[in-house]
Formats: sequence, structure tokens, C-alpha cells
Amino acid sequence: MYLKNNITGLQHIGLPVTNLQRSKLFYEQLGFHSVMHKTIPVARVEMMQLGNFILELYELTEPQRSAIAQRQDGHIDHIALNVQDCQAAFQELRGAGFATLEDEPIFLPFWEHGIRYFYILGPDGERIEFCEVLAR
Repeated sequence: MYLKNNITGLQHIGLPVTNLQRSKLFYEQLGFHSVMHKTIPVARVEMMQLGNFILELYELTEPQRSAIAQRQDGHIDHIALNVQDCQAAFQELRGAGFATLEDEPIFLPFWEHGIRYFYILGPDGERIEFCEVLAR
């Protein structure tokens, strides 16, 4: 399977929070520092880094909080695996019979040039993200 050569490691862990500023200050006290902040229509996002580990803190907007009630604050929301080629990973997983939660990889204006990502579900409903940080 090509995918084992495509995945290069853990990208980040996403954590929904009720108050982004409070959570940012908490993690800064633990030694994390902010490496990215973005506001998008559905959430405010802060990427916090400690060594090689990145934690994505995000506070959903009120309409999104109501629409996604099953995603609880303070719980790990997803595990993101870093991939070199998001489209290839998407096609390979679909070809192997995995159900993706998106019809195609999604672009977000994160980092310098953006990211592309998509999710699959694990056996207990955990969301696994495949994420490519775009170089240009």
C-alpha cells in the first residue's frame, strides 16, 4: 500500500475549547507557544507548539457549536496524520474501501500557503485527518 510511504508522522491533535484565549494562556504556561492563529467562518483557531508536537485549539462559532453538539469541549476531536500528497492519500483510501467524510480534500488558509485535508472514521468513530501542509 502506497499510503504507508505517504504518511510521515503525526501532524497535530485537535482540541475543541470553550474559550480560546483562556486555553491559549493555559497551554503557554505549560511551555507551548503560538505558531499560527486564524479566524475562519466556523471557528477561531490557535496552533500551539511544544517541541515537535502541535496542538490545535479551536473555539467554534455559536451556530457551529449548536450544529456539532456531539463534539464536546475539552475532548480530543481528531488525530491528524501528515501526508506528502493529500489527493493521492484520498484516492488510495477510497480505492481501498475506506469511507471519507468529505467528497474531496478541503483547502484551509492555514500556515503560509494553506493546507489540504480530509477525514475518515476509525472503528470507534474517532476522526482521523490526513493533512498536507502546502509548500506553495
